[in-house]
Amino acid sequence: MHDGSLGAPAPHPNAMEHDMTQIQDFDPRERPAPVWTVEQLMAAQGQEIGVSSWIEITQERVNMFAVATDDRNFIHVNPERTRREAGLRGTIAHGFLTLSLLSAMSYEVTPRIEGATLGLNYGVDKARFLTPVPVGARVRGRISLAEVTRKPGALIIAWDAVVEIEGAEVAAGGRPAMIARWLSHITLGHKA
Repeated sequence: MHDGSLGAPAPHPNAMEHDMTQIQDFDPRERPAPVWTVEQLMAAQGQEIGVSSWIEITQERVNMFAVATDDRNFIHVNPERTRREAGLRGTIAHGFLTLSLLSAMSYEVTPRIEGATLGLNYGVDKARFLTPVPVGARVRGRISLAEVTRKPGALIIAWDAVVEIEGAEVAAGGRPAMIARWLSHITLGHKA
């Protein structure tokens, strides 16, 4: 959007007022998590690894995601219009915001791998958004180790993730917000 002057384009009206140039970095290899050998990882296939803490889905978080992805659909950023036109009680999180929280959830519950030098997202084999996450709700992830595949100098790890909404936990008969089979590519050093 341009304001008609010769200067820089005017900011989008939904742009957030955050200084995004000063973000603290993070090295997941240094997080406080148990260190597992490849053998321990292989033995844990098919098991739940852990359950993350609750993460609050605030309107600010949703708005920042909307700006970052350029997805400003009114059901995410305009509570009044959402109530009036979509028949929902208020705004809901983007499905892809819920999916993107798997990184934070996994950092909290998955082990570090002995000899790993780099971990990358490798893809998502399947993701289904089953229940909308209303703004103001809290979500958490249940992470299971589905499969480990050895490659030369690397591992491909398939994680099964179930994202629950507080008050509608799966164990109590609730329906998950999302389920996904998420893949990680782990590069191993020569000692692994």
